Amino acid sequence: MTPAAPAIRLPAVADADDPSVPDYVRELEQAAHYLPADQRALLRRAWAVGAAAHAGQTRKSGEPYITHPIAVAKVLADQGLDIETLIAAILHDTIEDTPLTRECLAGEFGETVAELVDGVTKLDKLHFRDRQEAAAESFRKMLLAMSRDLRVILIKLADRLHNMRTLGAQSAEARERIALETLEIHAPIAQRLGMNLIKAELQDLGFRALHPWRHAVIEKRIRTQPVVRRESLVQIEANLAQRLAKEKLPHRLISRVKSPWSIYSKMRAEHKSFTQVMDVFGFRIVVRSVADCYHALGVVHATYKPLDARFRDFIAIPKANGYQSLHTVLFGPYGSPVEVQIRTEEMDLIAERGIAAHWSYKDGGEGPNSAQSRAHSWITGLVESQHATGSSLEFLENVKVDLFPDEVYLFTPQGDILSLPRNATALDFAYAVHTDVGNTAVAARVDGKLSPLRTKLASGQRIEVITAKSSTPKPQWLEFVVSGKARTAIRQQLKQIGHEDAVQLGHRMLDRALEALETSLDRVAAERVDAYLAEHRYPRLEALLADIALGNRMPSQVALSLARAAKGKAPRRAADPVALPEDKILITGAERGVISFANCCLPVPGDEIMGYHTAGKGLVVHRLDCSNVAEYRKSPDRWVAVGWDREVSGDFAAALKIEVDNRPGALAQVAAAIAEVDSNIDRVEYIDRDANMAVLRFAIEVSDRRHLADVIRKVRRLGVVMGIQRI
Repeated sequence: MTPAAPAIRLPAVADADDPSVPDYVRELEQAAHYLPADQRALLRRAWAVGAAAHAGQTRKSGEPYITHPIAVAKVLADQGLDIETLIAAILHDTIEDTPLTRECLAGEFGETVAELVDGVTKLDKLHFRDRQEAAAESFRKMLLAMSRDLRVILIKLADRLHNMRTLGAQSAEARERIALETLEIHAPIAQRLGMNLIKAELQDLGFRALHPWRHAVIEKRIRTQPVVRRESLVQIEANLAQRLAKEKLPHRLISRVKSPWSIYSKMRAEHKSFTQVMDVFGFRIVVRSVADCYHALGVVHATYKPLDARFRDFIAIPKANGYQSLHTVLFGPYGSPVEVQIRTEEMDLIAERGIAAHWSYKDGGEGPNSAQSRAHSWITGLVESQHATGSSLEFLENVKVDLFPDEVYLFTPQGDILSLPRNATALDFAYAVHTDVGNTAVAARVDGKLSPLRTKLASGQRIEVITAKSSTPKPQWLEFVVSGKARTAIRQQLKQIGHEDAVQLGHRMLDRALEALETSLDRVAAERVDAYLAEHRYPRLEALLADIALGNRMPSQVALSLARAAKGKAPRRAADPVALPEDKILITGAERGVISFANCCLPVPGDEIMGYHTAGKGLVVHRLDCSNVAEYRKSPDRWVAVGWDREVSGDFAAALKIEVDNRPGALAQVAAAIAEVDSNIDRVEYIDRDANMAVLRFAIEVSDRRHLADVIRKVRRLGVVMGIQRI
């Protein structure tokens, strides 16, 4: 780095009338008209510093390089951003590409500007395995910078927007790569932050660069809509304006045409041709207050009939990015559906500028539902998840799930609103509430109805998550969750749970097998243990113990091999399933990762039990009176003596066969009685049914045998119940 940086600083601010100030700088100052004169003078100072720093550098189009950062600053000035953001935009490439240092920037324009410039500096000096990983890691750094100051992402988006506007100078390969990245990452981020104007232009420019022919065809079709169609829209506009005026509703009525990208996306998503995508045109009605929005909605619906199931109220339930508006679709003349959006002036500002709208109006932007606070909470969540993610690529994959805009809006029992991606399940909701809630979830109540965790959710539903302390994430959960947060948390938890439990249980099982040979793991020579591990290719003892617990190695065979030195001593008889308590492996309920409970007999604490060692499944616990136990006696080497510990935690599955009068309300009475004894119902199914009687199977959860007896006693007292027994 040369000491040229000090020479770049300006001792005085250039005069506004100075002929050396280029037109593009004057255009920037004009766009920043909302700033006081002394701050606009700082823009000229920043331009002079940037121009000196980038002297001799040109863009691929041949223009001086400084024209690019000035254009980026103008994009942000059009959004009404503050002076620090505009200066940082002018200087955003200086630290990386010029002799200008961070310290020099901080001294000249302040620490905040230096921090912003540093946040958007690219990662050219780092080396990655491939371009995809480089993009993912760059994106991760961008999010971390965003979490410190959201203005970093505003500069980054403006930078990308100007690059897309001037994409023609790039090679065909670079155009395709940059356009794809814009559509996949930058446009969705702009949408997630509520910046619809920038989002729409990024999408349209990306679409044009990626599919120029398709873009040209759709654009031409929009321009050449049938005359009848265009005349009908003029008529609709006139009718709406007239009816709103009669109601003395002050308003702005704006007609709008959907962009080629939004039409193309709809054609692809709904598998329709252009002629089938009818709501190409629409109107926006901007009024003064929320009350006026609903008043205008009534006027609009009185003027033209609304299409059923196409009304959305984003005022009562805002989108995750703070967007608020009423959406309705009208059945217009000639059968053309016409989309109408109704919102207030402030909502319109937020809809177009998102988080940028609140930078100049901080009084209205600090509430819990403001665009800024919503953006902050989203980014904070992403930063938390990136700490738990293994690789940048996995992180980027999870983030993409959260970026795309199809969302469902759900209520917690307290009435709070959570937004989740489309097709989200009850388990996604549990993880959205809190990671610990997700990790211990067992079921959910969706609008009061008990539902499994894989239930897909729809907007407006009220969700209550049912948890159990003993519950842990299952690998199959990854098959149906859709949110990045849930997927990351499940993967993280699965890595921790299984191995530790398996090692612990394997240790106890091997100890018992060695006791039968009158020795113990502590008394086996370390050389003998190391030799066994090397022979069977185990990197460490823990891996062997985990394999024993999972049923991949028989503890008796491992014990025999380790105790060969003591083969002169007669081994004791194999453990009997009703052995003394001190000989048994005691179950606490926390070993769910490596101990499972047989579905054939569903043992609960208090039952006499035995364990059977099964390859791949580990230890399966059965009741001693299970019909399958006789078959297991034929393999005594796989039989493991188990018992219940003094303190057992968690909920255990049980099944009841209940005979009831076949009359309305009988099932509800039984379900209410079970709930009164604090037992959860997992599933109900009819075994048999006729005109007079119904036989039902209830799968329930209980804490122990006494709890089960309480359930049976409570249900038996019901007048509609003719018989009940445990299955």
